[in-house]
Amino acid sequence: MAIRDILLYPEHSDVLTTECDPVETVDDEVRQLVDDLAETMYDAPGIGLAAPQIGVTKRVTVIDVSDPEQPGGDLHVLINPEILETSGTITWEEGCLSFPGLYQEVERSENVTVRATDRDGERYELEAEGILAVAIQHEVDHLDGILFLERMSRLKRRLARKDYKKIRARMAEETNEDVEA
Repeated sequence: MAIRDILLYPEHSDVLTTECDPVETVDDEVRQLVDDLAETMYDAPGIGLAAPQIGVTKRVTVIDVSDPEQPGGDLHVLINPEILETSGTITWEEGCLSFPGLYQEVERSENVTVRATDRDGERYELEAEGILAVAIQHEVDHLDGILFLERMSRLKRRLARKDYKKIRARMAEETNEDVEA
């Protein structure tokens, strides 16, 4: 396993907005990708990470919405996920590891049923609600080349981009201060 660099917006928007290719066969290379995604997500820390966020345009994502203080967690591996059904509506404050420090309210379906393949190549279906349903939708969007900002109104998206520029400027200042000290 390896901790990989997480691609940030806007520097890597070309990869982050690319629709990912399906995985043809779950082999050792794909299992290594799953392991790298999980290790990177836990290190970040985050509750989900999709392959394009580490520069791999394959339909692979990992999610764990369990308590980070609980060892082992509840890792969901979704290879070639397809959302089959949605219902209800929920507004959730979302963040994204490719937009560090930015949190915005996004409206999503409250319940989803997803079909995916696990790290052993077995197909399964999962019914999810609440934060797990939100995380699945967020990560599947990544695999479709859709950023969470695109799920907001034009005005909210514009304001979020302004906020993010300020966050990035502050991060750059902090980095320079650390280097100079």
